[in-house]
Amino acid sequence: MKKVKLVDLAKTIRSKNAGVDKLTFDIIFREKEKYELVKKSGALTKENICKIYDISEDRISDFVMFDPAYAFKVTLYRSRPSGSAGEGDIFGSQQYAPLLDIEIPIEE
Repeated sequence: MKKVKLVDLAKTIRSKNAGVDKLTFDIIFREKEKYELVKKSGALTKENICKIYDISEDRISDFVMFDPAYAFKVTLYRSRPSGSAGEGDIFGSQQYAPLLDIEIPIEE
């Protein structure tokens, strides 16, 4: 089965600060077909997010598939508060990169 990377299907993949103790990730699609393909593939699940970010499931605050916007939203509790000593990304804007290479199986 052929696979395509998430970055090649989604219009937007981003991360951002969601308060002092959370980061949020948005994966948004332009076309309903691409959104449904990813949704049905099972490649974007809580379990997979935990593997990708090497975290336990209790670090996931929210995991939402929002059909009207063709979007996934995942919010994680930060390991350290935003801006605290040793915290490396105050705005959370550099945390999305591991999502880009998620492989989505597609039928040929």
